[in-house]
Amino acid sequence: MGRVLEEARFAVAFTESMKEMAQAQWKARQISLAVTSAVPVQPHAKGKVYVQSQGIATTPNAAFNWNTFLQRSEINQSADNLHIFLLICGLRQVKDPLYLVDAFSAWHQEEPNVHLVIVGPEVDPVFTREVKAKVKRAAGVRLIGEMPQEDLHAVVKNCFAVVNSSVSEGMSAAILEAMDLEVPVLARNIPGNAAVVKHEVTGLLFSNPQEFVHLAKRLVSDPALEKEIVVNGREYVRMYHSWQVERDTYQQLIRKLEGSTED
Repeated sequence: MGRVLEEARFAVAFTESMKEMAQAQWKARQISLAVTSAVPVQPHAKGKVYVQSQGIATTPNAAFNWNTFLQRSEINQSADNLHIFLLICGLRQVKDPLYLVDAFSAWHQEEPNVHLVIVGPEVDPVFTREVKAKVKRAAGVRLIGEMPQEDLHAVVKNCFAVVNSSVSEGMSAAILEAMDLEVPVLARNIPGNAAVVKHEVTGLLFSNPQEFVHLAKRLVSDPALEKEIVVNGREYVRMYHSWQVERDTYQQLIRKLEGSTED
């Protein structure tokens, strides 16, 4: 990271903490070079790292058929009485899609109207086989392949809640899109998620599968909490994750680059 930052004209971080990490990498590399290669320490990276949150825009397909999706997912129950939890991720280990499977399956056996649907592309072929084998044996858990973005946004809009169980995240677009579509979020308590999800304000954070089930049950049984999280999440995205502001930031950086080139 230090070497990449050294060569970059600009770097953009999603959060202040990411900016600080990039600056620390730069500083550590400069000190290392100075010690091992007698290379003079270069100016600090502070002036070249900018903070710009990820911008979000959602476009759900108005013609999407939710009942057809449920049939495709082999969920043969009335849509009125269902609680679909949606985990959106590419099938690779860092997304940890199997993290909640056992706990969720046990909950489903107690309450058959709750289902976990995992949606995403098959990124890692070996790991995908492991996921498919596990999900096949897990009651109440379904696996769906990659979908067009507009259809995926329609699925998010119709589900009960969006789940994130990743080991590591930069800034999850799925979480922000769920907030934009007024759907509650339950996210694993890791730095990238905690940067956008404030517990019991814009979403719910869990640290283990058992805590996830506890919070999910609470969300199902407490409509007031669900409404409060949805309202706060939507307002948060509108305030801090505007795609227009993101566009303007990158345009300004490009203009600076063009100006320095002309000079």
